[in-house]
Amino acid sequence: MTAPDEARPWVLHVDMDQFIAAVEVQRRPELAGLPVVVGGNGDPTERAVVATASYEARAFGIHSGMPLKLAVRKCKDAVFLPSDHAAYDEVSAQVMAALAALPGVTVEILGWDEAFVGAVTADPEQLARDAQQAVLAATGLHCTVGIGDTTVRAKMATGFGKPQGIFRLTAATWLPVLGERPTEALWGIGKKTAAKLADLGLHTVAQLAAADPRMLAERLGPTMGPYYAGLGRGLGRTEVIGTPWVPRSRSREVTYQQDLTTWEQIRQETEVLARKVHEDIKDTGRPVGRMSVKVRFKPFFTQIKIAKLPAPTTDVEEMVAGALRVLEKFEDHDRPVRLLGVRAEFVPDQDESGRSR
Repeated sequence: MTAPDEARPWVLHVDMDQFIAAVEVQRRPELAGLPVVVGGNGDPTERAVVATASYEARAFGIHSGMPLKLAVRKCKDAVFLPSDHAAYDEVSAQVMAALAALPGVTVEILGWDEAFVGAVTADPEQLARDAQQAVLAATGLHCTVGIGDTTVRAKMATGFGKPQGIFRLTAATWLPVLGERPTEALWGIGKKTAAKLADLGLHTVAQLAAADPRMLAERLGPTMGPYYAGLGRGLGRTEVIGTPWVPRSRSREVTYQQDLTTWEQIRQETEVLARKVHEDIKDTGRPVGRMSVKVRFKPFFTQIKIAKLPAPTTDVEEMVAGALRVLEKFEDHDRPVRLLGVRAEFVPDQDESGRSR
């Protein structure tokens, strides 16, 4: 057994608490303690969804992805604010810089408000406290830190520390803490996958951990089956990858206040979105390999279709043509459309061995 004072590799998952709402409250201190909902243009009478909700708003059942119109019905006194991506980008950069300045750490950025931090230490809790203090000093915002011996365990530990806390999960404590919880509680398992696992008699994390990976490979595929078996055990990377975070794709989407009712309208709006995506990525110089289109039909039925481009490209007209070809894969041309989205997927970068990363 590892001695308590023996330095060893640890993975920390740093997750900002109610990040977007916290940034907004910091800019408007008079909103502290109030139910705050951020999303769209901040108008709950318009079609848009919740980007984030403060803990006070979540107490009313409001959550990310919920239509604003439903959110205001759940809490008519909530404060609704528009999203301000530039402000969140700025604060996120401050968070990541504060983490990177900690001595002896490697930082792997996962998104706006979360990152893995790797270090060899005899006291990961002290490192977690140092991370929290560094972020607080740099931004005035709080975060929660999960500690684990793998990325999966660190990520899952964060949920037990919310908000502003620290929690550790290791191979020894994984099943005692998570064993009786449903498989859907695991990072990377959603409702559909949980339903497939339930069909195999696997309802809890402990049952998934005990499952035969070969059986899961046969039933769920040679890649995903063993992957889910590993999730049940809390397996994951033990090393934090310190390469800069590079987006794999860029997208634009619009929820229309008035439904699009003709196919020509839908084609025109798809072209507009594809051109906006190109505008977003043209300065990166990164070629696009696939285009996808997201359509939300009235009343709330969503489909996504995707296709590979004939060749990687940075040309706007080729991207537009690719998006329109994907759009034609949708068979229902007569149903009104309330939302459209277009995504461009970059060709993966390769390391020196030629492997995608």
